Amino acid sequence: MTVIYNKVALIGLGLIASSMAHAMKRGGLATTITGYARSQETRDIARELNLCEVCDTAAEAVQDADLVVLCVPVGAMAAVMADIKPALKPGATLSDVGSVKKAVIDAVAPFVPEGVHFVPAHPLAGTEHSGPRSGFATLFDNRWCIIVPTEGSDRAAVAQLEKLWQGIGANTDEMDADHHDLVLAVTSHTPHLIAYTMVGVADDLSRVTDSEVIKYSAAGFRDFTRIAASDPTMWRDVFLTNKEATLEILGRFTEELFSLQRAIRTGDGEYLHDYFTRTRAIRRGIIDAGQDTAAPDFGRIPAAR
Repeated sequence: MTVIYNKVALIGLGLIASSMAHAMKRGGLATTITGYARSQETRDIARELNLCEVCDTAAEAVQDADLVVLCVPVGAMAAVMADIKPALKPGATLSDVGSVKKAVIDAVAPFVPEGVHFVPAHPLAGTEHSGPRSGFATLFDNRWCIIVPTEGSDRAAVAQLEKLWQGIGANTDEMDADHHDLVLAVTSHTPHLIAYTMVGVADDLSRVTDSEVIKYSAAGFRDFTRIAASDPTMWRDVFLTNKEATLEILGRFTEELFSLQRAIRTGDGEYLHDYFTRTRAIRRGIIDAGQDTAAPDFGRIPAAR
């Protein structure tokens, strides 16, 4: 694989950034990879793993970088940008991996210096684990990375970033920010909120002890708890910054739930059977599209790290 960027700086060294570092090394896509994390403990772990050239300040990490990727929670991006703005190299590309795009653009764009190309992005891959030890090179293989160019994004910079993500193993597509946030409210944000809620309901049921919830977790509750184990800071910021789209989808979910409640109450088995048949077909479509497997582990356990 050809080197795509001479120097890539990763700001934040959690699951996504560490997986990017492993994947870029695997493909020989960058000559130098630097990184920074706010926590000294995280920086020490990244050094122990030889993840990249770990720096003690964000400004040091981005010095002379051709690509800077913000891998921090959405709520922290403005503060990070204030720190690194003076150190960004003219002609560099600035990107991110945030789960929300409109809020990221609003937070980051005011800090982007003249001559720096801002190209937001969102890789649709992850696990419930976090931190630099959680990353692995195959995380993005055959997953999608959505590129969300702004009105002023340089097309050559967009194409180069897409080439990097394709080299990392992802498929790429482009969307505008508002559409991205609505789509992700359906496919990611609302499911996570429902998972957190279901686990919270189980916790609140005084007639079910904690040991029973854990001991008798069947597949459904097990999968809810997996999703609900995701990083709380990241998800707090997602819901606070994508509230309109999330609330819209939650409203539609509530309407669907009322319909199912009515069918159960009235004994409408035909409605339930038709509904479950239609939704099962959607699940099978996800498997057919290569975005999951029918294996019991749902394809989320990497073969090797």
